[in-house]
Amino acid sequence: MAPPTGPLNLDVEAISGICGYISIAAWIVVFSPQIAENFRRGSAEGLSLQFIIIWLVGDVFNILGAILQGVLPTMLILAIYYTIADMVLLGQCFYYKGFTWKDEIPPPKPKTPRVRATGEANERTGLLDAHLVNSRERRGSTHSWHSWEHLSPAVPMIPGAPTTPPPPPTKLRTLFTHTTAILMVCVAGVAGWYLSRHAAGEHASEPSNGGPQFNLWGQIFGWMCALLYLGSRLPQLLLNWRRKSVEGISMLFFLFSCLGNLTYVLSIFAYEPTCAHAGHCQPGEASDIYGRYILVNASWIAGSLGTLFLDLGIFVQFFIYSDVNSDEDDDTYVEDAESSGGDEERWDQRPILERVGSGAP
Repeated sequence: MAPPTGPLNLDVEAISGICGYISIAAWIVVFSPQIAENFRRGSAEGLSLQFIIIWLVGDVFNILGAILQGVLPTMLILAIYYTIADMVLLGQCFYYKGFTWKDEIPPPKPKTPRVRATGEANERTGLLDAHLVNSRERRGSTHSWHSWEHLSPAVPMIPGAPTTPPPPPTKLRTLFTHTTAILMVCVAGVAGWYLSRHAAGEHASEPSNGGPQFNLWGQIFGWMCALLYLGSRLPQLLLNWRRKSVEGISMLFFLFSCLGNLTYVLSIFAYEPTCAHAGHCQPGEASDIYGRYILVNASWIAGSLGTLFLDLGIFVQFFIYSDVNSDEDDDTYVEDAESSGGDEERWDQRPILERVGSGAP
């Protein structure tokens, strides 16, 4: 790009460069949270397979359109990187789900029977269990056998004794970690822009050819890419709605995607036209060049803004279904704690003759 000739040019160039480098930083790490989430869970149930496949095809058209149309070089480099990362996610989905096209809904997990609350026997609880739980509730025992189980030879130590699962992270902690990650990406983008600008100095130049020119096949591939990007979000939205859950999906995955799309669009709009005669633009020449530049990049703008709004819909699902899932997790946490407590406290350490026919300690 030509050296800045005034404060306005410097501001426009700086905004475009900073947004462009933040977009690069966001897109470099965008797939990392979801890949790590799949590895951590050993599953890819929360991710729509159709979402990844359509996104991969869109990235292929993005590469072709970027080459033919001659858009920002950063977009071409990122498109190649997206394709590689998409293949990694696709490989995870095939590994965990098998080679299938359909997004299957896993059956709901059975809940632990709340023996302590009902005290009734069913096909999963024995009559002796219900009797012991009822007698323990009548006694009002509040002691846990973990504290003195090893003192009785009749109750040996069990290495695999049930333990209470850790509670889920709080919303405040999640907000802090996600905000920190976003700020780190922004700082990395600004640092990258500053270092590249300082290293390039004033040797970089942009040819004064009257602005970008249209390429028919470049535009065709660009608009096909935009349509595929928009269509890729629909299977994920539908899968979340059918599951009534966002479990298995990394919020940072979509946060980085939103940040990358937003800053990329801003880097396109922050464009300073270069007239045929540098520094001497004819009346209306700069606006014509700017308008043609926006039209050339219209498909990439539409794809980025469209996916940005669809990602907002996924965030709405995060807030809706996260509250439902957190309530279910709390209930499960309480159930596990109560059921484990019932299993632990059902042991009566008194001699057998004292326990027979006794309803009180």
